Amino acid sequence: MFHFPRTLISRFLISSSLLAFAALIGIAETASAQDRRQNAPGEFDFYVLSLSWSPSFCEAASERGSGGRSQVQCGERPFSFVVHGLWPQYEHGFPNYCQRPSPRLDRNIMSSMLDLMPAPGLIFNEWDKHGTCSGLGARAYFETIRKARSAVKIPSEYLELSAPKTVAPAEIEDAFIKVNPGLSTSAIGVTCDKTRLGEVRICMSKDLQFRACEEIDRRVCRRDQVVMPPIRGG
Repeated sequence: MFHFPRTLISRFLISSSLLAFAALIGIAETASAQDRRQNAPGEFDFYVLSLSWSPSFCEAASERGSGGRSQVQCGERPFSFVVHGLWPQYEHGFPNYCQRPSPRLDRNIMSSMLDLMPAPGLIFNEWDKHGTCSGLGARAYFETIRKARSAVKIPSEYLELSAPKTVAPAEIEDAFIKVNPGLSTSAIGVTCDKTRLGEVRICMSKDLQFRACEEIDRRVCRRDQVVMPPIRGG
């Protein structure tokens, strides 16, 4: 019968112990990544105002052959940037669906937001997923969305885009920074799909001042250039 040397057995046991310890550290780090306030309404650090480039959404929806939300947003009106949402965030991670079931959203409130968020389904979903985490009632939450949107100026070159535009994500950030005093590169991020601009995401404090957000800033489009499809009717 073959016998392993004691030194080899000792090294194996030490290695196993180190691996087990490392695994425990990994579990602890994963747990700490989830904020202890997880999904407590009103307990968060800042907002992200997400502005979707509507022509990109409509092109993608057309390619998928999907209807629903796109039937409203992608009709005759020439939308440029529309509000996707105002999302409560932690410094690391974010809450969602903080009340189950969520308080029913009044249709009058929904209808009042269609100029900024041109899709009823989107508005209802944003209330259920993000609004319930704000700690605000529905009317106050959507009023906050309106205030946040009014605090951000859209660069003029994107308001009436009449032809496809190829641009670097950094150029889009720079254009927003130029027309929004106090906004910095650490407070804005641009997302994309394989070819098109997706969203511009801007971090704001609870009192709707621009503020840095390291985690959001890291999750940006890594492509050298993206396409901005033209505005409908442009």
